[in-house]
Amino acid sequence: MNWFELTSANQLEAIKAESHQQPVIIFKHSTRCSISRAVLDRVERNWNQSELTTAKPYFLDLLEYRPLSNQIAVEFTVEHESPQAIVIWQGKPVYAKSHFDIDLNEIKRVVNVEAISKN
Repeated sequence: MNWFELTSANQLEAIKAESHQQPVIIFKHSTRCSISRAVLDRVERNWNQSELTTAKPYFLDLLEYRPLSNQIAVEFTVEHESPQAIVIWQGKPVYAKSHFDIDLNEIKRVVNVEAISKN
């Protein structure tokens, strides 16, 4: 799994712009939380790049970048949670789930539907 690190507020504007070309996935992870670790492991274990070629995945270490995590919550009007997966399309969240509600099959469905709607 090839994550793109999300480390600065400047990247949020780029992500918004990028989401008009392809779906963007933001995964927020707490390095101190065993649930977050379990969910991250499950996502990475089941990630199949060939099924998600249209999406760009970003990884946010929310303990190191908590202000950025809060900014994401405000910017995309989603409640701050961890772990959390958010799919951004056309500058807006089209999927936002946390903890064990994060479902990679649902993310794949959302990403593929949004990518198809672009064409």
